[in-house]
Amino acid sequence: MEGLPELDTLISTGRTYLDILLAWLADNAFVMSNAAQVVIILVAFVIARVLDPAARRLVAKAKRGPFAESYLRILLQNLASLTLPVMWLIVQWLSISIAAHAGWPTHLLTGVVSLLTAWVIIRLLTSVVGHEGWSRAIAVAAWTVAALNIVGWLTPTMAFLDDLAVTVGDLRVSVLGVIKAGIALAVLLWAAGWASRLAENRLRVARNITPSAQVLFGKLLRISLYVLAVVVGLNSVGIDLTAFAVFSGALGLGIGFGLQKVVANLISGIILLLDRSVKPGDVIAIGDSFGWINALRARYVSVITRDGTEHLIPNEELISQRVENWSYTDKLVRLKLPVGISYDSDPRQAAALAVEASKGVERVLDRPAPVCHLRGFGDSALNMELRVWIQDPQNGVANVTNQILLRIWDAFQEAGIGIPFPQQDVYIKSGSVVNVGAPPPPAPPDTPAPPPADGG
Repeated sequence: MEGLPELDTLISTGRTYLDILLAWLADNAFVMSNAAQVVIILVAFVIARVLDPAARRLVAKAKRGPFAESYLRILLQNLASLTLPVMWLIVQWLSISIAAHAGWPTHLLTGVVSLLTAWVIIRLLTSVVGHEGWSRAIAVAAWTVAALNIVGWLTPTMAFLDDLAVTVGDLRVSVLGVIKAGIALAVLLWAAGWASRLAENRLRVARNITPSAQVLFGKLLRISLYVLAVVVGLNSVGIDLTAFAVFSGALGLGIGFGLQKVVANLISGIILLLDRSVKPGDVIAIGDSFGWINALRARYVSVITRDGTEHLIPNEELISQRVENWSYTDKLVRLKLPVGISYDSDPRQAAALAVEASKGVERVLDRPAPVCHLRGFGDSALNMELRVWIQDPQNGVANVTNQILLRIWDAFQEAGIGIPFPQQDVYIKSGSVVNVGAPPPPAPPDTPAPPPADGG
């Protein structure tokens, strides 16, 4: 590969920086005055460590005090994790004052105070980041840069990292460039995520936009912001995007073969959002899954059943399979309940009782009104069908069916209407001979067959 630095060059560069470091340590570290300052710094740290538990209790007490409901509560919560560096900073300031009055050198003490101050300020500023891991990572990175700048090592460090580079064609990639690109991408991606969440919250409260359009616009905006963040981040560090042409071709080939299902689900999700065939809150039945749509995602649809199970159904299945949407046009759903009565009962009375029983159920609508029809003459019963309407299928169907059937049972019992069960009647005609005796036993298996009648 062209542009790789030779091993001798790397060794000589490392020895140069090592010689500079050793010379600096000989001129600054191995000096009696500096050693005394190091001892003072260590003593200040021990004192701060002893005072830290008392400081934590004081901050915890202040959080429960009159400031608990004010804006200072956030500051107190952040200070709870910074009591040790704050106490160390206070003790170190006192040591600088004492050393200055005594005429002792304080350059190391001042450097430690600057580093501690930078750490406390950076940690307080990064506390606005919700994720603790990201907050600490940003704080460490920012403090490292500030520390190198305070001690005057920032420029040499940047030059050293820039020397560690690899050249591929016209593209030069250095460690410093990679670090800059990573920082720029992290900041821009975080800003893109924050902006997309803000826009989605604004879309969610917009009354003139349908739920499907809210999800579609939110996803398109999120994808656009992330793509823009990546492009701006790479361009900001001088990376030419044309260098990724080969990678883009390979990615397209991979999508065509290995990721076709993922891409199919993504495209199907966009189609579902555009045609608005399903939307959050709809009650659907697909295959063995019946429930209401909780959320539309880029790859799947979240459907929650009545028993609380959440099914993640790929978007492609909702495009390619038959889907029952109980609330596509409206939420009115008609339930059909089969009812059978005996042949010696009055079907008109039974129909009136069934309709009256269904009207006593709270979820059954008065308009359209319940009706009961005689559907046919069965083998053992008059087959009737009660039809009722509900407008809240997301609350379940089995529960309202159970209430209606129980009320019909009670009404039929009071009116003396029988509900038959399958049975068979056997009639014996007069003059018929019925053999009720046991059948003759079968012949033994070893009995020889009789000879033919013709002797052959």
